[in-house]
Amino acid sequence: MISQSTTAGRFVLSQASGATGQPLIEQTLGDFFRDMAARHPGRDALISAHQARRYTYSQLHAEVRRLASALLGLGLAKGDRIGIWSHNNAEWVLMQFATAQVGLVLVNINPAYRSAEVEYAINKVGCKAIVTMPSFKTSDYLGMLRELSPELATALPGALKAARLPTLRTVVWIDEAGVGDEQPGMLRFSDLLARGEASDARIDPIAATLRNTDAINIQFTSGTTGFPKGATLTHRNILNNGFFIGECMRLTSEDRLCIPVPLYHCFGMVLGNLACVTHGAAIVYPGDGFDPLKVLETVQAERCTGLHGVPTMFIAELDHPRFAEFDLSTLRTGIMAGSPCPIEVMKRVVKDMNLSEITIAYGMTETSPVSCQSDNDTPLEKRVSTVGKVQPHLDMKIIHPETGEVLPVGQSGELCTRGYSVMLGYWGDEDRTREAIDAEGFMHTGDLATMDDEGYVNIVGRIKDMVIRGGENIYPREVEEFLYRHPKVQDVQVVGVPDQRYGEELCAWVITKPGEKLVEEEIREFCKGQIAHYKVPRYIRFVTSFPMTVTGKIQKFRIRDQMKDELGLEDARSA
Repeated sequence: MISQSTTAGRFVLSQASGATGQPLIEQTLGDFFRDMAARHPGRDALISAHQARRYTYSQLHAEVRRLASALLGLGLAKGDRIGIWSHNNAEWVLMQFATAQVGLVLVNINPAYRSAEVEYAINKVGCKAIVTMPSFKTSDYLGMLRELSPELATALPGALKAARLPTLRTVVWIDEAGVGDEQPGMLRFSDLLARGEASDARIDPIAATLRNTDAINIQFTSGTTGFPKGATLTHRNILNNGFFIGECMRLTSEDRLCIPVPLYHCFGMVLGNLACVTHGAAIVYPGDGFDPLKVLETVQAERCTGLHGVPTMFIAELDHPRFAEFDLSTLRTGIMAGSPCPIEVMKRVVKDMNLSEITIAYGMTETSPVSCQSDNDTPLEKRVSTVGKVQPHLDMKIIHPETGEVLPVGQSGELCTRGYSVMLGYWGDEDRTREAIDAEGFMHTGDLATMDDEGYVNIVGRIKDMVIRGGENIYPREVEEFLYRHPKVQDVQVVGVPDQRYGEELCAWVITKPGEKLVEEEIREFCKGQIAHYKVPRYIRFVTSFPMTVTGKIQKFRIRDQMKDELGLEDARSA
């Protein structure tokens, strides 16, 4: 443990260790969920409002076991990877707990992914099966899978052999109104579930072989190498993180948490689902995607006591023309995270939405995710100007990015964290894992932070060039690597520029190949259907050179500053 250098109770060095009075949970997620269902069998566990489906804890546990049985029936075995490519719904939760029950590794796939991205994700971790929504708005998931694997047309369900997706054997589509019953080569989710038996004698012996340090989940996080990295998390990682998040929120079995944030992120899956389940609280989904009106309607109808969201979600709810119609008096807690919260927004959330105990959280996928969080004892000023203090059972320090020296309080440096929450590593990428986690077990976040003399942490910038657009983390290098594929592009640099609505937007500076001509629409058309919509640059400029240092290093900050001047933008970053 790191010693906390203090003077009269005040921190001197930027290092701290979380409390250890409450022991860590050492069960697997499956065993913990079984015990929670036994303690609260008749309490609401899950309400999916848009699907009109409700489960008590005992009902959800039985359905989870039935799905676990059905997944074993597909020939899947402990350690196999199975993808989930979907927005929020009951099937997502069933997959989360059923895979954990029998040691399968759930692979979260962003619903905004397009064909090139999902192909990479499936092949990177070797998914043997994938469960997907048929479609959502402009995304045709089944169409993209058929594009990648034309063999589906003639394959028997569960016997796919696709050249471009060599490990994939089974595609399961989630029941959706208006989708034809016959999907060649694919299984309907309800038909798969009907094959299972909650009493399947195979389940418990497999569960008994699982360790809480086994991999349970892979979440893709964009990498500076241009390709997403699969952060690999364990039962111990996410179960404990969910528990301590819920403790900061003071959740109990009386609480009902409205979760409009996506499940494919840790925000929905851990800060939402697992914070609830570790406290016997009810999970409530207002819709498959975010809709402020549905959130307000669901909070009132289900008498929710908690609400999660990124700042832009809360703003949309507060500014909805029908906001005043709804009774939000049952609300008290929740989490605002994903980007810095303006103090005026926080005041409105506390006053107008009754969220007097709302908390702020900070983390990253690689740390399961939360490392710091405020609680309802944190003064409002600290809740909006900091991300709280270090979580229990974690060590944190702020170091000089070059020397590694722990810095005095108040000085900006790289935030590093260590403890139960740090991932196993990046799937199939030992080199990148060693770059991220040092020999002492500290995860180097790449974020610049300060710590005050009370131990409150403030995120002030990013060492890496990450852009946060509406809560989505984007690494410019990934977008650059994709744009390099355009036959007319010679070079490209991507930066984030301030945006009033999303916090930041992408801007691409493009140098075309000699003799070629390009227009903005060609670039956007090239991106369409190949990369997620939020990665498509909003601003595109064609240039003949980039600003550089005398040693030839491109100065991205000058590109950013020039765009700010050109567009008349004020900087929306926290630093």
